[in-house]
Amino acid sequence: MFKTAYNGYSVKFSPFLETRLAVATSQNFGIIGNGRQYVLELSPEGIRELLAFDTADGLYDCCWSEENENILISASGDGSIKVWWRSHSLLSRISNGHGQQYSVDWNIVRKDAFVSGSWDDTIKLWSLDMPRSLRTFREHTYCVYAATWNPKHADVFASASGDCTARVWDVRDERSSLVIPAHKFEILSCDWNKYNDCVLVTGSVDKTIKVWDIRNLAQEMTMLQGHTYAVRRVKCSPHRENLIASCSYDMTMCLWDFWATEDALIARYDHHTEFAVGIDMSTLVQGLLASTAWDETVYVWQEGTDPRAA
Repeated sequence: MFKTAYNGYSVKFSPFLETRLAVATSQNFGIIGNGRQYVLELSPEGIRELLAFDTADGLYDCCWSEENENILISASGDGSIKVWWRSHSLLSRISNGHGQQYSVDWNIVRKDAFVSGSWDDTIKLWSLDMPRSLRTFREHTYCVYAATWNPKHADVFASASGDCTARVWDVRDERSSLVIPAHKFEILSCDWNKYNDCVLVTGSVDKTIKVWDIRNLAQEMTMLQGHTYAVRRVKCSPHRENLIASCSYDMTMCLWDFWATEDALIARYDHHTEFAVGIDMSTLVQGLLASTAWDETVYVWQEGTDPRAA
């Protein structure tokens, strides 16, 4: 376990180094105050701080570059995207000219672009070579809480919004390709299945997780119930097609087998004492999980073990 100075918001494993992860944090629960971007290292002695970057506003999300192991980006409450370079601290500050940034995701296919979702209801496409966004997508009517790239198609991404819809987009078109009225309450997260590029997972304030086949939107493939408060993030396994991880304002993190006809809940972890808002699964080490929460902690553990004993 690692203790952060501020409330945890997002945790991401490095796609290059199996012992490295990033954690975005915000002071005063992200309402007002500073932020700190951590780069942490896993060692036999535990989790240690490798680098820490301070910001004047809270940080709500972070992600690693898919083409350079030393580049990391953060979504900031001042509406900017911070680009960090290991040896030079702040490499650049990309301003979007709009409201608060809430999510960022790097393209894992093309590797030269990323998207951001904002509380100003928009999504933006970015490249590190350009100081301003390449395109803005303006169809949502409420906050965009998440935007995530399709794992197989370089131009396709999905978004989750407080307007109760998830949408699928192609960056070559200003309008969305699909509109999914996925939940009756705000949708806080979405993620693509890493083995089936037509399967999208959504998590909502209604406490449920839904799995969708975007080729047939008449009804969800399955609905996972077990959280007692809003589902803050969902994450599909990079190693098992049927495995989904989630974390919630009920302070728990869960693992699900969405193929199961009953008893889909595989495991429930209750190691956090405040809202659990960040979850990730390592692409390099099968079964390695990480979580962060408003209790100012980061846990890394192997599936099937107790996070507190890791």
